[in-house]
Amino acid sequence: MKLYRWLMLFALFVAAAVNVAAQDSKQPCATAGENNAFLGIQTIRLWEGDAPEAKGKACEDIPTLTIVPARGRAGNGVSVVVLPGGGHVSLSGGLEGLDIASWFAARGVTAFILKYRLGSNGYLFPVPLYDARRAVQLVRARAADYHLDPHRIGMIGFSAGGHLAALAAVKPVAGEAEAPSPIDRVSSRPDYLVLGYPWIGAMSPDTSRLTYCKLMDVMDRCEELQKEFSPDLFVTKDTPPTFWYHTADDETVPVEQGLRFYLALLKAGVPVEAHIFAHGTHGSGLGKGDPSLDQWPQLLETWMRAQGLMPEAKH
Repeated sequence: MKLYRWLMLFALFVAAAVNVAAQDSKQPCATAGENNAFLGIQTIRLWEGDAPEAKGKACEDIPTLTIVPARGRAGNGVSVVVLPGGGHVSLSGGLEGLDIASWFAARGVTAFILKYRLGSNGYLFPVPLYDARRAVQLVRARAADYHLDPHRIGMIGFSAGGHLAALAAVKPVAGEAEAPSPIDRVSSRPDYLVLGYPWIGAMSPDTSRLTYCKLMDVMDRCEELQKEFSPDLFVTKDTPPTFWYHTADDETVPVEQGLRFYLALLKAGVPVEAHIFAHGTHGSGLGKGDPSLDQWPQLLETWMRAQGLMPEAKH
């Protein structure tokens, strides 16, 4: 009898949970910051209305920026757009999003976490690139509102987010001087670029490795996509200064992919700093406690200070 009653209670609990989940799935996206105002974090849409090529009005159809203001040190007007990875099928919003943004904010840099549209929801390239470009344009156009320098806006991306960040850096739009919207009038080029284990070769036809073409079932278009969306093919002298790190034994994204981008930067005369660690798993974020990988954020901070992009710590 006790077992029967326990099973009945468990069934009711499961039914209630399913009902709550169903109700939550129907709720509109939190894009105005009401639910996280106490944290000092606000989320805004990239476009006030429907985004270009939007397929609907659900959360997955609405690209957003979550703003994490500079804290701890007096900000110097520097900002960064954060692009989490996830293979263009999901977003690692904690490990490669909020964790990274909070790290920057604690060092006086205002961070903007980009929720870009994903291939798993039917948004194939170039749609994610539209979102990445728009993110920089929006921050630049509204720099005065956030007390930022419009000429010191960076971009950091990890894995698939690194692929997208690199693309946004090498294929920016200049802005249209006569455009009705001030956001469309400014450039989408980031002023500095940071890449963590970037999936530079995402568009590879080699199915022995992780490939966007296979994931999205577009192998028939892979050659075309490779020519159009491989960042290393579009590096010029105008590509922003770059900090790149990777691990030599990354089994998901081979270090050779990042090396292609690094060598292209060197050839174009772009200032670049590179760090290749001997060991470390893919998707390590800030280091995950690895004695070696835990060093890369400090190396980045040193690089940014040398570039005048991060306030000095006060002792």
